[in-house]
Amino acid sequence: MSTIKQVSSGRFARVLCAAALSTLSLGYASDSFAGATFKIDDTKWISLGAGIRSSFTAQESAAGATGDKWSNDFNLNNARLYVNGQVHKYIKFEFNTECFPCTGSNGGNMFVLDAISKFEITPYFNVWLGRQLVPSERRELNGPFYSAIFSIYSQGTPFEPSDYNVRMYSNGTSAGASGRDDGVNIWGSVLDGHLQYVAGFFRGLNGGPGTANQDRNILYAQRVSYNILDVEKNPGYYTSGTYYGKGGYILTVGASNQYQEDGAGVLGNGSFRGTAVDVLYEKPLANNMGVITVNGEYKNYGISKGSVNYDQSKGFGMFEGDAYDASGMYLIPGKVGIGQFQPYVRYVNIMPINSTNRNIYEGGLNYIIDGHNARVSLMYQYGDLLNKGNLNFGSDVAGTASHALSLGFQMQI
Repeated sequence: MSTIKQVSSGRFARVLCAAALSTLSLGYASDSFAGATFKIDDTKWISLGAGIRSSFTAQESAAGATGDKWSNDFNLNNARLYVNGQVHKYIKFEFNTECFPCTGSNGGNMFVLDAISKFEITPYFNVWLGRQLVPSERRELNGPFYSAIFSIYSQGTPFEPSDYNVRMYSNGTSAGASGRDDGVNIWGSVLDGHLQYVAGFFRGLNGGPGTANQDRNILYAQRVSYNILDVEKNPGYYTSGTYYGKGGYILTVGASNQYQEDGAGVLGNGSFRGTAVDVLYEKPLANNMGVITVNGEYKNYGISKGSVNYDQSKGFGMFEGDAYDASGMYLIPGKVGIGQFQPYVRYVNIMPINSTNRNIYEGGLNYIIDGHNARVSLMYQYGDLLNKGNLNFGSDVAGTASHALSLGFQMQI
């Protein structure tokens, strides 16, 4: 997610051993979660893990570049530590950290990403309390480590309120951080797991003299998804952008919505509503002929009084309008060296009501070594989204289309 989000779930188990100790099935494939699990007794355990994402990007006429020169930037996108545990048959916890800024003169600072108390009783009804992902579209619930595309946020559709800052403040300039917020989620599934739901309420945007939501209205968020074919198996209400063919034959449709009265970023903008629909289709072809994966997402965001104020010192200017993101990829059968190649194409279009449209075309090649645990991505991008970005939707935003080439590395355990 630009340099803003690049975040999401530390993944609740991340370890096959942890899943085996639990009474619920929380993992979808034996190589999807790794790490070290320490068993305390027949009920209690704790697991440790880590994840790193880094990249190099060269962009034509990027900010700071002059003439026909290209910028050259190395970035540490994510550096995370994962801690998960169980203290009772029905009581678990999750604690993850992230760095920000990971790249900078101060070397980066670690902060709390997730801190969740989990009461998991039945597949139908579970409660999570604490700092956690706000229910939203699949892209947000995948997080950077479980998305199918490396640049899913930085060159993607606009963010929810909880993503407009990477740190939480109580001065009216943030509505959560990194896609998370402090609140409560209720989640579960019915119809043998085919119908999955999550609903929660969160602090959202509040606090600070002269800032929005002085009445401290809470933010409401919901998501419902239906697995038409095989059931996706993920921890809690988290999702994935691909299973590399190991999750079965998948066709899942999801819908999400967020609403907060007086929560549209800045005082005077009014209330915020964000609605999204997403689709995941994945089919392992017969006779081990590879895997086809398609992701699609449509967003419609509304602001009750229009995007009239973009004073970033008093909050953040929210997006209002329509946006969509579509991608398709093919996992080529057979290994080349230690991994498999996966070419893909992607298109993103953002159509704000009070600002200029922006889009991007992307073509890339993933080298899949160990699923989401080890992957290398080469990406080519072209469009004005590279210069206009997906954070500023004021009336004076300008920028021309340019080219960019990136190389990304991802690993976790």
